[in-house]
Amino acid sequence: MSTADIKKNAQDKMAKSLETLKADLAKVRTGRAHTGILDHVMVEYYGNPTPLSQVANLTLVDARTIGVQPFEKKMASTIEKAIRDADLGLNPSSQGDQIRVPTPPLTEERRKEMVKLCKSEAEDAKIAVRNIRRDANEQLKKLTKDKAISEDDERRASDDVQKLTDKAIVDIDKIVAEKEKEVLTV
Repeated sequence: MSTADIKKNAQDKMAKSLETLKADLAKVRTGRAHTGILDHVMVEYYGNPTPLSQVANLTLVDARTIGVQPFEKKMASTIEKAIRDADLGLNPSSQGDQIRVPTPPLTEERRKEMVKLCKSEAEDAKIAVRNIRRDANEQLKKLTKDKAISEDDERRASDDVQKLTDKAIVDIDKIVAEKEKEVLTV
């Protein structure tokens, strides 16, 4: 494995950490309805846990209501129960074969909790990025110890890995700042 491989590997893993952070932050409610809130709801479908989006059509009815249209009418009660059990603070109601999921407005206290949650997710992402940096630096040290690269090459590669780490942490801070602004906007 060369220094270029190690840097590329670290860069790819850091990019995945950022994608994971974005996915985790998408779950955080902002007070407005969006179908992404229900992305992680699993519905029991013929004995198998299945993502909600594969058994129903999700739409926005208005700014505070998500419409769920099951593909099979008999799934309505199962979907309704799955949304209730998902611990999202949502209370779906059936209207014929359509399920309406109103998103309650967030209180100021709840918004602050959401911001804390965002910061916690950001810290987890930063820890992941730092662990990737540590692993890359250990691989570089091993190459130097095995006389595959010189100490100067190791130092240069370590500096490059540090630059990647710094950039990833700046990106994490930027993503979280945007989400905090979105959460705190009434």
